[in-house]
Formats: sequence, C-alpha cells, structure tokens
Amino acid sequence: MRRILLALALTLSVVVGIPAAHAYGGPLGIDHRLAYDNAGIWKRTYQVDLAYCEALCTLVAASLEGGQTRFGRTLWQSVDAMTFSSLAAQGLKMTFGRERPSYSPDPNLWFHGGASFPSGEVTEATSFVTPFIAEYQHDHPWVWALAAIPAYDAEARMKTWGHWQTDVLAGAALGTAFGIWAHDRKQPLILSWLPGGFMVGYAHAF
Repeated sequence: MRRILLALALTLSVVVGIPAAHAYGGPLGIDHRLAYDNAGIWKRTYQVDLAYCEALCTLVAASLEGGQTRFGRTLWQSVDAMTFSSLAAQGLKMTFGRERPSYSPDPNLWFHGGASFPSGEVTEATSFVTPFIAEYQHDHPWVWALAAIPAYDAEARMKTWGHWQTDVLAGAALGTAFGIWAHDRKQPLILSWLPGGFMVGYAHAF
C-alpha cells in the first residue's frame, strides 16, 4: 500500500508542475492559476463526461458481474470507494468553503462559501482506480496506467480554473485513502446492503 501512495503522490506532484523558483499561496505555498485552457482534451465537458462514466460504468459493470469473482469484488470495492470518498469530499467542501481560481486569483480565500477544496472529481477518479491498482498490481503491472486518469483530471481541473494545486493533491490523497480502505475490506460494504442478486451478478443469473 505504501507503494500505491507513493506512486500516486509522485504522479500528482508531477502534474501540478510547481516551479521551485516561485513563491505562491495556499497552505503549502504552491497554489497559483495556470494559463486558462478550455479547449481540446482539457475541455470542461470532457471532464464532466469522464466523471459520469467512472461512476455509471463501474456501477453497471459491478451489477452485471456480481461480487463472487475477483473482478466483480474489485468493481464493488471501487463503488464503495467512490461513494464514500465523494461524500467525504462534499463535507470538506462545505467545511472549508474555499473559493475557486475562477472566482479570484487569490488562493487564500477560505471560509468564503466556495467549493474548491478538495477536488471532488479528482477524489472520485483516484478512488475509482485505486482498488484496481491494489488488486492487480503484482499480476498485471500495466494496471498502473490507470493512474493517468486522476493525473489527467487534476491537470484539466487546474487548466479550467476549477481548482488550485492543493485542491487536487488533497482530492488524490482522499481518493487513495478510501480506495485502500475499500480494497482492504473482505466484503464490499454497499454490496452487503443489497439483495442477493447483486452478489451473484445479473450477467450470471440467467
């Protein structure tokens, strides 16, 4: 698990691209606006589509596969991680009330009723991929390529002035923590609350 934390942290650190020669703001002194870019792969609509796809595709695949196979159990762990990390992220947003870069170039506007900290979409993306990386990293090392999803999302959210650097780092940390928590559970929590058909998987029930 330490390897997962380190790898994701390094990935996000590279993505935020902090020039050491400059002094910026925020809690770590790294927060600043990137050059605005809402075109090409950074387009906001693509970010929204990605977030919906992560949640919907995982839930549908988990319902079809069930929880009796290794892949199905990992899918349900991802559902757990995304659900509970997203709830935690929303709670933190309401608590800290940080303003987004789109509102002001000042990264030190906390408790102003904003919703910038942490990044909910980076939280979701990281919690989505972490159970798969944790489960398959030794058998299929290529699974680490999934880390590109939260890395892309972090960069895109900063380029469209949705988040500061520490917002996406906090989102990645939160998503990783819930992803590891979900993976370490013997039984996926949400699956345990559902009727037995979900355990079998609807693709295997007929």
